[in-house]
Amino acid sequence: MFINVTLETSEGKADIRIDSEQNIGEGLKVLRESGRLPDGKPPDYFHSRLREKPVSAYMTFASEQIYDGDILSAIE
Repeated sequence: MFINVTLETSEGKADIRIDSEQNIGEGLKVLRESGRLPDGKPPDYFHSRLREKPVSAYMTFASEQIYDGDILSAIE
């Protein structure tokens, strides 16, 4: 299943449509490779605004229960 989420880092933010079975960190990598976010140190954790808790960049969106419309802010 594909979901739409926003990933935010200190360098900026971007929306992405991504397979929920991919790792959260892979989503950030896709945005950086496409030039939608500048390169920077990849974070280990993000803060989910919908769930109001930290989530691991090494886990999948599905396993961290990230759904459409969530905003993930890098914890740097």
